[in-house]
Amino acid sequence: MKKVFAVVLALVLTFSLASVALAAGKVGVAMPTQSLQRWNQDGDYMKSKLEAAGFEVDLQYANNEVATQVSQLENMILNGAQVLVVASIDGSALDTVLATAKEAGIPVIAYDRLLTDTQNVDFYTTFDNYKVGQIQGQYVIDRFDLSNEAVKGPFTIEFTAGSPDDNNAGLFFAGAFDLLKPYLDSGKLVCVSGQLDFQTVATPAWKSETSQARMDNILSAYYPDALTGGQKLDIALCSNDSTALGVTNSLVAAGFTKDNIPVITGQDCDVANTKNMIAGLQAMSVFKDTRTLAEQTVAMVSDLLSGKEPEVNAEYDNKVKMVASFNCTPVFADVNNYEALLIESGYYKAEDLAN
Repeated sequence: MKKVFAVVLALVLTFSLASVALAAGKVGVAMPTQSLQRWNQDGDYMKSKLEAAGFEVDLQYANNEVATQVSQLENMILNGAQVLVVASIDGSALDTVLATAKEAGIPVIAYDRLLTDTQNVDFYTTFDNYKVGQIQGQYVIDRFDLSNEAVKGPFTIEFTAGSPDDNNAGLFFAGAFDLLKPYLDSGKLVCVSGQLDFQTVATPAWKSETSQARMDNILSAYYPDALTGGQKLDIALCSNDSTALGVTNSLVAAGFTKDNIPVITGQDCDVANTKNMIAGLQAMSVFKDTRTLAEQTVAMVSDLLSGKEPEVNAEYDNKVKMVASFNCTPVFADVNNYEALLIESGYYKAEDLAN
């Protein structure tokens, strides 16, 4: 099959490369799924910005299926894409198709999720994802005044991380855990379940229903009497909003209200979670303005197709090479500043967040 694809690709390139090169520029944009709000926003916004810059855009969503994403990338290459922007499902699973892009002289930009275990990636646009976790961890430290020696605790905490096939998930978790580990070591924070390693607390595909089911099990096993004077749960540190939504749903179903629900962290400022912040059910989220990320990616595409060196400010080890990157900055969001961050900036309309 690979040989057949290579022959077809060679024929297409032979007969159409010249005409493609004369075009304003065709960009293939591969997104992982439409099941999460943020990827719909990323894809739509990037497509609009690329088209405004004069590029033809082939935007595809892969329904969280690696084989589908591989097929979509193959088609983008065959159909004359001059740059590929890839938000991967599994960052380590695309080396073969990326090698085909490399052979065709097509630059590859990893978008928000690092492409790992491959030489065949040129640039990476993302947020400082370790800092995302640090923002969540610092919020817990500040909220419970953990750095104050007079505060003894202990406070209970449970962790819910992201998908194990997403390189970012490990960075989010590490950023938070590294800040909180001294307090776990001292006993000021206690994880009653004992579930502290990334693989145990990970949530495949970032699914809300999976994080909800896991929190259901944690509550019944370790906090069965939390609402009647038994073991209390103080903090549910969740790496993003889809996992936070599942955890919140579990807690609300168990009888928690805004008056006694644990402190819940998140990331992305999804509509449902921002509504939960307003309602007092989620404490905070980390806002990663995907407009900024898309605009930086468009600038990188423009530079690549005009022969300029793209602007970078960081680099990441993808286990095979150091990948030049541009890091955008995540920011803290809660009920006190969401209006300025999300509504006044035009990210959402006020009616989007109305209950």
